[in-house]
Amino acid sequence: MTEDPFDQGAGSILRQPKAVWATAGASVVAFMGIGLVDPILPSIAKGLEATPSQVSLLFTSYFLITAVAMLVTGFVSSRVGGRKTLLLGLALVVVFAGLSGTSSSVGELVGFRAGWGLGNALFVSTALAVIVGAAAGGSAAAILLYESALGLGMACGPLLGAVLGDASWRYPFFGTAALMAVGFVCITAFLKEQPRPARKTSLLDPVKALGHGGLASVAASAFFYNYAFFTILAFTPFVLNMTPYKSGAVFFAWGLLLAVFSVLVAPRLQERFGSLKVLGASLVLLAADLLVLGYGDHTAAIVCTIVSGAFIGMNNTVYTELALGVSDAPRPVASAGYNFVRWFAAAAAPYLAPKIEEWSDIHIPFVVAAAAAVIGAVVVWLRRSALTHEAEELAPGHATKDGVTVFAD
Repeated sequence: MTEDPFDQGAGSILRQPKAVWATAGASVVAFMGIGLVDPILPSIAKGLEATPSQVSLLFTSYFLITAVAMLVTGFVSSRVGGRKTLLLGLALVVVFAGLSGTSSSVGELVGFRAGWGLGNALFVSTALAVIVGAAAGGSAAAILLYESALGLGMACGPLLGAVLGDASWRYPFFGTAALMAVGFVCITAFLKEQPRPARKTSLLDPVKALGHGGLASVAASAFFYNYAFFTILAFTPFVLNMTPYKSGAVFFAWGLLLAVFSVLVAPRLQERFGSLKVLGASLVLLAADLLVLGYGDHTAAIVCTIVSGAFIGMNNTVYTELALGVSDAPRPVASAGYNFVRWFAAAAAPYLAPKIEEWSDIHIPFVVAAAAAVIGAVVVWLRRSALTHEAEELAPGHATKDGVTVFAD
């Protein structure tokens, strides 16, 4: 029988040790950092006298370092332990988020965001394993708590950026540093060291894992999907051209839909229609949404930005489950290899979208993003035979390998 994470017993999402809540709370703040700068991108451009393409490098440097760091996180955590890896990541975020707020040029800010990306990669890639290891009762509640933290962070990041950024674009960075410092103290106080894996992870293990055709297919499809995803996240604020408060409200609503569809809607649709059908349909609908966003009026752009959160939430859940269930690689290794590929698209989109606008017009970046989403769907369709077993036969939210249950992060 499937665990009910909302059951009020010992394994309930509401009945977890302080260590789990401390890690989950810090995870919320960590995920805030992704969308934090969204509502203040125009303000940063104005304050530092930078162009949209220069300011978009805040995302590019962040995710480029995050992608490369995926090869390092398993190497580090398997040697020093999960707790120390979390604290190292948090410490780096505190330092570089604080430094970001002191930047006097866009070049400095881009560099500090790169250091922030390294810290966030170390923290986020380790947090799920720590939450599952420290959770009381069944793992389903721990996984739901982690996914809820992701959705809440993605929703609240733009809101925090808007509230603090209305006074100054520097304040959101200082606010994040302060919140992460609180997370550092809480994890230091409440989280004990977790058991280390029996086998240490090498730097090349995630790359070797991509030799599996199914995992490589998921990563390739997710690469194109992430290009579409981060075109919305990094380029749309310039198209909307709204005040920090209004832009923050739009992306808060976007993040709420992302959280609801990721945690509540996606698993139910997977159970009814199967993962591959849900993923393919969601990618095609995202492409249509992008075209309307690019060619519609201002109201249509706002609505389509918010609605895209629903498709992104579903895609995130299905992609992660496929990545972790399709190969026989250990979950942390498969996750690292998958994320190593897809985060490169998250680094490319924020840089290329403004450039494409400069070379053409404001509509074409969304056409390119829509085409990327369709390519992602085509890859899933062409490689469905390599993905069908894991996608259709394993229950949503978890996969079983050799009798061992593994979970999405």
